[in-house]
This record gives sequence, C-alpha cells and structure tokens, in this order.
Amino acid sequence: MTAEEKLEVMRSGKWHYGMDPGIGEALRPARVLCHEFNRMNPELEDERHAIIKRLFARIEEPFILQSPFYCDFGTQISVGRNFEGNFGITILDEGPVTIGDNVFIGPNVSIYTIIHALTPKQRNEGLMHSKPVMIGNNVWIGGNAVILPGVTIGDNAVIGAGSVVTRDVPPSVLAVGNPCRVVRDITSADVVSDDEIVEFS
Repeated sequence: MTAEEKLEVMRSGKWHYGMDPGIGEALRPARVLCHEFNRMNPELEDERHAIIKRLFARIEEPFILQSPFYCDFGTQISVGRNFEGNFGITILDEGPVTIGDNVFIGPNVSIYTIIHALTPKQRNEGLMHSKPVMIGNNVWIGGNAVILPGVTIGDNAVIGAGSVVTRDVPPSVLAVGNPCRVVRDITSADVVSDDEIVEFS
C-alpha cells in the first residue's frame, strides 16, 4: 500500500495501525512548519500567514492565529473567514477539522480527531481510527476547552472555558462543563445594550 493510500485509510475513519512508518513520515512537514511558525517574530504577519496557508488545507483572510500552535498534519484543517485563534491551540487532525466563519478559539484549546483502541495490546500496537470535528459559524470556544472526536458544534454556540465536549452541541446555546452540557439558549436578552458600551473616540 502506498503512503497516500495509507493516509486515505486514516482519513476515512477506518481502524488502522497508525504507527506505520509511512504515516509517521507524513507528519514531518507539519512539524517543520509549526516549528517555523512558532519561532517567528509576531510582527512578521505576512510571513506567518504564508506559513499557515501552506500548512492548512484552507484558511480564508482575514485571520489571527497566535503562537504557539500545534497540529499533526494541517492538511485536514479547513477554516473560514475572520478566525481568531489564541495562544497554545492544538489540533490533532488525523480526521478532518472544519471550522466556519467568525470563530473565536481561546487559549490552550485542544481539538482531537483520533481515537486509540481501549485494550492495551491493540493500543500498544498502534490501533486507532479518526472521527471528524465540525465547528459552525459564529462559535466562541473558551480557553482550555477540549473538543473530542466526532463532535459537531452548531452555529452561534458558545462553549465555556474548561469544558470537555464529548457530544454534539446544537446551535445558539451556551454549553459548559465536563462533560459539556447545554445550560441555556442564547437569546436577545444577551445583547449588550448601547448605554453599557464605552465608545473609543
């Protein structure tokens, strides 16, 4: 089986032995690009953006991504417009990770797509499979949250800081906790009134 065929099995979600040398070699380009990005002067915005565009399958301008940032392949990550990613984000993209427009991700958030076998023998042999993660438009994920494999987060949802998201989150809700649960809908009552806002002149 060719290296590309092995990667296609990995992306498909089928159980496979992920410690295969071909898959290990495919991790190398992303490690090099992440290292280059993480050591680059933050003032070199154009150069930093160029690295992320090489790393990701797709990312649309404008976007902000702070360093450090870590991922496994990068080629499985697709991001829409107006993305803001804070310090210390990790995306393990053995499966596809799709992020919509206007998404805010707080510091030290982790997004995982990989699932290892539960039994020690098979886990030690490298048996694993992936499930995709989908994050809708206008989503805010608070700092230190963990998004587990197979999760879909609906449009306009807010995930509280420190949450562990183990199942799908519907649109337009506030969800918090470990495991993450819906607390309530986000409604017009959450709109900040004009008289509370300080305008910078």
